[in-house]
Amino acid sequence: MTLQFAQQTPDALPLHVVGSDDLDSFIETLTPAHAAWVRASVFSGAIGQSLVLPGEDGAPAAALIGYGTETARARARFVLAAAVPSLPALTFALAGGVPADKLEQECLGWLLTAYRFDRYKSQAPDGAALVAPEGVDETRVEILANAEALTRTLINTPAADMGPAELEASARGLAGAHGASIDVTVGDALLEQNFPMIHAVGRAAEQEPRLIDMRWGDEGPMLTLVGKGVCFDTGGLNLKPGGSMGLMKKDMGGSATVLGLAQIIMASGWKVRLRVLIPAVENNVSGNSFRPGDILTARNGLTVEINNTDAEGRLVLADALAYGAEENPDLMLTMATLTGAARVAVGPDIAPFYTDDAALAQALISAGPQMADPVWQMPFHAPYEAMIEPGIADLDNAPSGGFAGSITAALFLRRFAGDGRYAHFDIYGWTPVPQPARPKGGVQQGARALSMALPQVLGL
Repeated sequence: MTLQFAQQTPDALPLHVVGSDDLDSFIETLTPAHAAWVRASVFSGAIGQSLVLPGEDGAPAAALIGYGTETARARARFVLAAAVPSLPALTFALAGGVPADKLEQECLGWLLTAYRFDRYKSQAPDGAALVAPEGVDETRVEILANAEALTRTLINTPAADMGPAELEASARGLAGAHGASIDVTVGDALLEQNFPMIHAVGRAAEQEPRLIDMRWGDEGPMLTLVGKGVCFDTGGLNLKPGGSMGLMKKDMGGSATVLGLAQIIMASGWKVRLRVLIPAVENNVSGNSFRPGDILTARNGLTVEINNTDAEGRLVLADALAYGAEENPDLMLTMATLTGAARVAVGPDIAPFYTDDAALAQALISAGPQMADPVWQMPFHAPYEAMIEPGIADLDNAPSGGFAGSITAALFLRRFAGDGRYAHFDIYGWTPVPQPARPKGGVQQGARALSMALPQVLGL
């Protein structure tokens, strides 16, 4: 699926964006017939409302869309998108009413309303289309929308059709589309090439575990993205209850997000040396599953006591991080659906991130609202380091006590990230309740904020 603006045509209908507080003054600008039509309707300018104005022949001549009150807009994201599904399947051209600093954001939301995950059902009919307004970077908005669509589709696809091999195929497709190189280490070759924890987590599954390594670009700073690719998580021998297993197809949401971010970077032509590392596994159960009480030795030599096989994401990320750190990149990022503790802390909409880099943190905090991609900085709280040190080994993959689970997971990962600039995102990757431009299902988090922050931080 390609999300894109409509071409400008003489048939494009004017679309007036009208706030609740501005409705009376707007009505005064209309013809008497249209003014009477609006007054006779229930249109109040509220968010989510739309109204088609008929021409003399009865055919649609224009439309209104509600922009709500300032208070209502402050509580909403992608305001215009709330009403797009109620518009007829025609082409529209905005005729004012959206502040200039919100225009690209609202256009992005419009494009995202066209996303459908229709692999297993008949395609839904087309909806309302939008002509790119003057002043909007049409190419940039389309790049952002299609990167989001890629991430959503990867997450939404069930594990039966999105295992490690299919995730590899998706990465290869993206690499091929942008001229990137790709190398994949599979199965026992992981042991031969010193990725013991990726192998240990994935060895029980029918599809062999693998490390996907994609590279693009030959100039500029080096940026390494590491995404958790646990294509399904049963919990291993610490088996999840059924209610907790139902959404585990989304446990590869970190890999889906870094692939979406990589698409933004490559399609935008950034002058960077991009590397994407994805440890792709299924955490399954069989006679050779790794066990509670096992002690694994990571790629960088640190030993890890396994106190819960359901804390597997940090294990596969650790080997990939250690591998990425060997090249001393200018910046390394991890994206992972890592802990339930993060969801308890900030809910499903906000992407918490960890970094000691003040410039990166400030850039992300500034970019989040501008990109309609809320993020929140969490602390690498050094006094909690003792919680991940069990005594019998260097590290504990699942500290007891239940406190600060997202922080201790981030501290665990930092042990493998080397001494360079590093940031970690503990995302949810799922919209549990349908929202404007964000249907229930897989969702991208943090990538748009990064797409704005990284050029500043990397000096591009």
